[in-house]
Amino acid sequence: MERTCFTFTIKPGTAHEYRRRHDEIWPEMVSALKASGISNYTLFLRELEVIAYAECEPDTQTAFAKMAATEVDQRWSAWFEEIIDRRYGEDGKAMSVPEVWHLD
Repeated sequence: MERTCFTFTIKPGTAHEYRRRHDEIWPEMVSALKASGISNYTLFLRELEVIAYAECEPDTQTAFAKMAATEVDQRWSAWFEEIIDRRYGEDGKAMSVPEVWHLD
């Protein structure tokens, strides 16, 4: 299992809608996340910055690649295009946050 943390930003004025859509997360989205090896997925919102944490089996790259290949993830991503402002860094990769310390 690999822990991952990454950030992205949402567009100004969309925080309420961003929260609302997650309050109504699709059951098939939850099932696909779990089937892809993603668990303990948590999103935090600070103004326009979303901070995401997840635990991935067997690792982050494999789990998120499996998830990205699902039809439900493609629909979910399209649904959020009007809300999410910046998802990747200038290098085209997720804006990951390196782990410094962990208490088990």
